[in-house]
Amino acid sequence: MAVMPPPSDDVPPDETRAELYDDAPCGYLTIDSHGCIIRANNTATGWIGIDRDALLGVSLRTIMTPAGRIFFETHVAPQLVTEGSARQVAIDLKCSDGHRMPVLSDWRNVVRDGRTIGIRAMFVDATDRRAYERDLLAARERAEETAARLTASEAQLRELNETLERRVAERTADLERAHDQLRQSQKLEAMGSLTGGVAHDFNNLLTPILGLLDSLQRRPVSDHRERQAIAGALASAERAKTLVQRLLAFARRQPLQAQAIDIGDLVGGMAELVASTSGPRIRVNVERDAALPHALADANQVEMAVLNLAVNARDAMPDGGTLTLGVHAEQVAGVGMIRLVVGDTGVGMDPATLDRAVEPFFSTKGLGKGTGLGLSMVHGLAAQLGGSLTLYSEPGRGTTVELRLPAVDRPATVVPVKSEQPLHCGAPGCVLLVDDETLVRFATAFMLKDLGFTVVEADSAEAAIGLLGEGLRPDIVVSDHLMPGMTGTELAFRVQEWLGIPTLIVSGYADVEGVAAGLPRLSKPFRRKHLAEALVRMSGIHLAA
Repeated sequence: MAVMPPPSDDVPPDETRAELYDDAPCGYLTIDSHGCIIRANNTATGWIGIDRDALLGVSLRTIMTPAGRIFFETHVAPQLVTEGSARQVAIDLKCSDGHRMPVLSDWRNVVRDGRTIGIRAMFVDATDRRAYERDLLAARERAEETAARLTASEAQLRELNETLERRVAERTADLERAHDQLRQSQKLEAMGSLTGGVAHDFNNLLTPILGLLDSLQRRPVSDHRERQAIAGALASAERAKTLVQRLLAFARRQPLQAQAIDIGDLVGGMAELVASTSGPRIRVNVERDAALPHALADANQVEMAVLNLAVNARDAMPDGGTLTLGVHAEQVAGVGMIRLVVGDTGVGMDPATLDRAVEPFFSTKGLGKGTGLGLSMVHGLAAQLGGSLTLYSEPGRGTTVELRLPAVDRPATVVPVKSEQPLHCGAPGCVLLVDDETLVRFATAFMLKDLGFTVVEADSAEAAIGLLGEGLRPDIVVSDHLMPGMTGTELAFRVQEWLGIPTLIVSGYADVEGVAAGLPRLSKPFRRKHLAEALVRMSGIHLAA
């Protein structure tokens, strides 16, 4: 049996019902049938911030936010009518300082004698719960967004996986094409180096052949058959010279006289020649932009290139068609270019033929119908002038060749035409001839003597300097460029600084990096008249060409 402790003054007395009501952790309100507050505990008045006396008699709606009033009228009041109570209703109270207080409320009708005479409401502070719900809702929204992103990422990953094999195949094909282009470029570069060296050697061989045949042709020969033999040999040598020039063009080592020229006028002036060369079954169209800038090019070489391309186009249209010559201005990577177009509507080329089209000696015309150097020459010319060559072709749809050349603003340089009449004879003087090739030196000396010069020969630049050191004072020095030891260009500068004697450089091709631009130059092979013209230009002496 439990023993109750004796009463003590230190034990607080039991709370009264009024104290339990007023100091409860939740708010209590009693509302009469008119909707006015008739009773409230301290917790409710403290939350709302209104004294009890001021709160009593106030309409319930005045302590609710507008949203709370709407929710009470549309949800709570109808439920009280139908069910007599409403539980766990979230609603916002309007406090005296203006802020809202979220509460969770229970509502119950007060019934007496079967008649509803009021409402009792209980409120629990839901501030923390409402914040928790908001955080929970935000977290759920973030989770949904993350899930959506994951779904999108999965879809992208599936798409990437589906296209990976295709993209790898495309990349591999691009890489193979790049390797093919690199191999083709390296192949052409190697062929160009080899071709340039061979062409240089051929020029050295052709110089004595062409020069001596020219000298023999100029001498009186009574026998008609001998004259025909010399003329035939000379014509063959000229054809060989043309062939070597095309090889040098492909190798980018041909001598060029690059200047500003009007490509539009040049092509327009060639239209009639191209039309007559192409024949009546081929229509020639000329298309060119207005007010074209000039192009940096060699007019003679461009004319030869256009003719070669026109002949190729004609041969590609045995049944007739249209040959288009076009000149247009454009920008390539911010640089002004002139685009020269030669197009045809002929048989076209398949990819294998197109890949080899610019290779030297490659031809589809058959034996004896072409040298296979036309496109090679144009390709080398474009590269040497700082331009490019592009080919487009399909079987049955024709071929288009685009030659791009650098555009320049300055007008074309007018080169006066020299008279073809023989120059007057005079006493030319002495020439120091320097060449390490015995046959070339012999032929050049033969032509110089034929022009009236006294010739002193040296087989190297060092030997020439030795002769000058011994007191030789020639009027002119004629020197090969590429020789063992000192080059002709180095010799020319030494002689100019030392004695002030002019030097004519003779070269098998345009050694751009080795021959100074200001030095007089003569390209091998040459005839006596070419040698005479070069000497006249550099010294002003009078010779009989």
